[in-house]
Amino acid sequence: MLIIDVKEGESIDRALRRYKKKHQRVGLMKEMRRRREFVKPSVKRRNEILGAVYKNEKLSEMDS
Repeated sequence: MLIIDVKEGESIDRALRRYKKKHQRVGLMKEMRRRREFVKPSVKRRNEILGAVYKNEKLSEMDS
């Protein structure tokens, strides 16, 4: 659980903005999405390779 100390005279909007930034930096949503379903290591690696191939193809198209 994230805790944000609201400082003296600080507006709620500013404290909420600090909370959102901290929430994003910690990566809670990314971790929750990752844990939603199990992906086998071999499938994860294959997806990484396919993504890299796709990026290389796009870069080579732009260079041509």
